[in-house]
Amino acid sequence: MTEYSELKIHYLDMIQDVIKRMENNSFVLKGWAVTLIAGVFALISKDAKISYFIIPYMPVLLFWILDSYYLQLERKYRALYKAAIKKNSSEIDFNLDVPKSSWEDKTTYLQSLISKTEIIFYLSSGLLAAIVIIILKK
Repeated sequence: MTEYSELKIHYLDMIQDVIKRMENNSFVLKGWAVTLIAGVFALISKDAKISYFIIPYMPVLLFWILDSYYLQLERKYRALYKAAIKKNSSEIDFNLDVPKSSWEDKTTYLQSLISKTEIIFYLSSGLLAAIVIIILKK
């Protein structure tokens, strides 16, 4: 049984704060992605060349890549949190180095890139962009 001292609780709070920042970064990136995509469509007129309609897909792809990176870091810090819970108070060293990527812990970049939340958000953004392109070209 592990004991919970003030040091251990403080260490767990530190890790939780990092996890919260990663979650917040992901949330902000999704907001910026939607804003940028909408802004690009606002700038594209009906008379624009069809090649200009590729432009909204660039932010979708770039934000997906960056958001997946933050999701990977969040998952790694969650794994660190789980490991810290199992430690005794005497073993707490306040180390915030994340563990190596692990397929079992779902902390690889590929697993973050194709996670349900990322796929649902960014593929639906791409689909919405395609629908808007079709509507604007009519």
